Amino acid sequence: MKAPACLAALAMPLLAGLVVADDVLYSERLAKRFVDTDGHYNMTFFHVNDVHAHLDQYAKSGADCKDTANGCFGGYARIAQKVGQLRKQHPDNLWLNAGDEFQGTLFYTFYGGEKIAETINHLQFDAMTLGNHEWDGGDQALGEFLKNLTFPVVSCNVKSTYEGLNKTVKNYHVFDKHALAVIGVTTDTTPGISKVGSGTTFLDPIAEVQKSIYEIRNKTDIKRIVALTHIGYDVDQRLAAETEGLSLIIGGHSHTLLGDMAGAEGKYPTIVKDRSGHDVFVVTSYRWGEYLGSIDLTFDKDGKALAYHGAPIHMDNATALDKELQDKIESWRGPFEKFASEVVGVTKNELDQTKCQRGDCLLGQVLADAMLEFRLNQTKGQDPRPDFALINAGGVRATIDAGNITRGEVLTSFPFGNAVVDLKYKGSDLRKILEGCVSKINQFNHKKLASWFQVSDGIVVEYNPKNAAGSMLVDVTIGGKPLSDERDYRVVTVDFLAAGGDNILPTTKDFISLDTLDEVLVSYIKERSPLGNELQKRVVSVDKQPGSGGNGTGGNGTGDSRKDAAGTLVVPVWGAMSAIVAAVICM
Repeated sequence: MKAPACLAALAMPLLAGLVVADDVLYSERLAKRFVDTDGHYNMTFFHVNDVHAHLDQYAKSGADCKDTANGCFGGYARIAQKVGQLRKQHPDNLWLNAGDEFQGTLFYTFYGGEKIAETINHLQFDAMTLGNHEWDGGDQALGEFLKNLTFPVVSCNVKSTYEGLNKTVKNYHVFDKHALAVIGVTTDTTPGISKVGSGTTFLDPIAEVQKSIYEIRNKTDIKRIVALTHIGYDVDQRLAAETEGLSLIIGGHSHTLLGDMAGAEGKYPTIVKDRSGHDVFVVTSYRWGEYLGSIDLTFDKDGKALAYHGAPIHMDNATALDKELQDKIESWRGPFEKFASEVVGVTKNELDQTKCQRGDCLLGQVLADAMLEFRLNQTKGQDPRPDFALINAGGVRATIDAGNITRGEVLTSFPFGNAVVDLKYKGSDLRKILEGCVSKINQFNHKKLASWFQVSDGIVVEYNPKNAAGSMLVDVTIGGKPLSDERDYRVVTVDFLAAGGDNILPTTKDFISLDTLDEVLVSYIKERSPLGNELQKRVVSVDKQPGSGGNGTGGNGTGDSRKDAAGTLVVPVWGAMSAIVAAVICM
């Protein structure tokens, strides 16, 4: 809301010159009392999160930007240019990174953390917290990465016996110049979704942030306290509401778009009352560096937030690239460019990733189909054969545009090096697994899932989202027949899920890892090119109750005719370059 004119006049000298929003937005506290300029402190925060190795600019889909006329977004050379300009205009500032620099493009697949470290050092961040994907190479690889950084790394709930982490990761960092502390915190779901070593644990984020607030108060005179988080937008709001002492939360992890633009999921900032009734401003800046977060905050003499001004800045062609950094990034492409640019096939339709965490998505369905066909061909003439495939939506990372499909696009879309596995479940257990998938609560351990899911042809899952968790599953049809609690089913999935990742399946060690997803998908594309796959209704929201009548036919064909139609595939053994890439992915 707008403040009265007299208050606006008092505040304007602090807020003059900001370039994003047209108006000054105030905390309710500023509108309710007279405020003079004494004791008020104004500073600017710039922030990014979840860049996911998108060092270079990219097309809207996430693929490499090959035609600037169609729009290019992000890229650290563009961000460096903009942040450099803004920091000169607003000298009282902090430039913060909310984590998940790793995983997502060949810059990570091929180089690990090496070029990412060099790039973000060039950006001269003031502090960074750790995202879950920073553990994708394990504790040791992360420790080596952290040793090469030239700025503080903060995460108060990460505790490790590994020296590479406990010597480099701090609970918080105090910026004496601003009399301000930044507390870091990382999602405690990380052990289930990344490769965390046995000596590293993640404590409750909210409790640990509050402990750090109390410690800062007891040991210093600092009153201005900011949280730099990688716990997701929903948990950020809980953090604000269930603690006291924070004024600003700068977050990441959930890839949430905030602002007034189309598709935004909330306001920038989102204002939440803390336990003491004070305003806490919550911000985050989407993903891949497409937006640069920018918020100007006024603190009162007690460190409470009074006023803010700002909005995310779209990193599109309107901002030029920093030439020195862009030249360096382009030079790093050399070793993998030829391998990545190989055209492996064509798709008539865009293979969309953007809806994978909310429901059926075409790229998820194509991969699940490829996994199922891979195992059907391997088991031809054997019995039993696989019934369907299931994957986690979180493993599907980027849309593949219509037209030529390159090997690099496949690796960008599926960068984790996960391998196909084949698991057997009794029907009654499979029913509990699928109930967990749709209700997002694992029915074996009663903990939350970390991802939605995608399934192959041959299965239709109906669920009622209005029902309570544990009772959402309405009907399941596999191969044209209702799911039977008594028979066994073979499910094609990935080693990450079999080992308990994302909490989708019961954890097991009884599996054999087969080919990696990128190899399986490339083979499928080559065999079926040009792809004509279209989105099918496989996981369907319905307004009915269990036992009220199923869909009967499965909607996607019977399994048997599809099995007979699957031709035998020769899975190629890639050359030395592919072996290097696969090895780096599996680190």
